[in-house]
Amino acid sequence: MSMTKKTIMLVDDNLTNLQIGSSILMEHYNVITMNSGQRLLKTLERKIPDLILLDIEMPEMNGYETIRHLKENDKFSQIPVIFLTAKNDDGSEHLGLSLGAVDYVTKPFSVPLLLKRLEVHLLVEDQKKIIMEQKQELDRLMAN
Repeated sequence: MSMTKKTIMLVDDNLTNLQIGSSILMEHYNVITMNSGQRLLKTLERKIPDLILLDIEMPEMNGYETIRHLKENDKFSQIPVIFLTAKNDDGSEHLGLSLGAVDYVTKPFSVPLLLKRLEVHLLVEDQKKIIMEQKQELDRLMAN
C-alpha cells in the first residue's frame, strides 16, 4: 500500500469541532475542513477525498441532504461517508446508514476508535480498487 497520506474531508458547521477533528486527524491524514454541505459539494468539483466525515445538524443543508446529493452524482457516489454527529438515536443512525453512509459515529467519540474505523474503511476502499483493477485486467485478457 502506498505511503502517501489519504485525504479526509471533515464537514461540520462548528468551528471548535473542525479544529479538534483536524488536530486529531492531521497526524495520520491530509485533512480538509469545511463548514457546510454546500461548500463540500463545491470543493468536490476540484478535489475528491478518500473519505468524508460529515456532521448531520448543519444550517441550510443538513448531512442527510448532503449525502443524498453525493449519492445522486456518479462522480461522488463512491466516496465513503461516515456520519460524525451528536444525534445518537437509533432512528437517526438507521436513516444515515440507509442513505449510504458506511458508518455512523456519535459525539463525543473515542479518538482511538474513530481512527481505527477510518483505517478499516480506507483499507476496504483500497481493496475494492484492487479488485476492480484485477477484474478489468481479467476482462482484458478474456477479450483477447
